[in-house]
Amino acid sequence: MGHVGFPELIAIMAILVIVPFWKIFVKAGFPGWLSLVLLIPVFGVLIIYYLAFAKWPILRETGHQRMH
Repeated sequence: MGHVGFPELIAIMAILVIVPFWKIFVKAGFPGWLSLVLLIPVFGVLIIYYLAFAKWPILRETGHQRMH
């Protein structure tokens, strides 16, 4: 008891990353499942760049200008 193995540690770390990114994607107007791409090493970095530089659907819907 009290011992956390490597697979459990990886699962906990994944949850700590995926849950907030899921919320960010949904709030930005993207499907939340895109946060699961973060689990794939190279694609994870690419999806963060995509999120940072893409035109967010929520901003188009509300008529707000893109932030610089």
